[in-house]
Amino acid sequence: MKQTIPGLIAAIMALSSCNQQTTTTNHVKVKENPVNTKVTEQALDKGLFATLKIKNEFKTGEPVKLKFTVYNSTDSVKQFCKWHTPFEPLMSKYLEIKEANGEEAAYQGPMAKRMMPPPASSYQKINPGDSLSIDVDLLKGYAVQKPGRYTLSYTGQGMSGLVVKDSVVFHILP
Repeated sequence: MKQTIPGLIAAIMALSSCNQQTTTTNHVKVKENPVNTKVTEQALDKGLFATLKIKNEFKTGEPVKLKFTVYNSTDSVKQFCKWHTPFEPLMSKYLEIKEANGEEAAYQGPMAKRMMPPPASSYQKINPGDSLSIDVDLLKGYAVQKPGRYTLSYTGQGMSGLVVKDSVVFHILP
């Protein structure tokens, strides 16, 4: 038990280091209206939250593009850890993609080991009231080529500190 407590404290401190606040600015224009975005109370308390957007249908073999947007709903500069988000090159599994039958689509990308705490270069800053978006092709890391209905949800909140409330659904057509 005495050996477990220091380990737990170190893990909690490492995860919380991804949620630090800063006063340095990095201007990003708001492209969408965050007022119309559904978020959890936890996300609003923190001030940073993210959304997922995807087309409803894709043809087999075409890129399956996901738009990942992070919003800062506060009046101060905030930052989040880019690890386990599309804002870094594909280095980890941060999405859960399930077929209609409940079977999870296989992750086929790299799995990086990380040093803790994350270095300063692993954080992305967002100005007050701004958002930052990025598109990612799911086929670069996940096996979602066969026709069917898929449900996608974000699972990287433990590292990034970002909350995404809703999952999205898309179809791969023959």
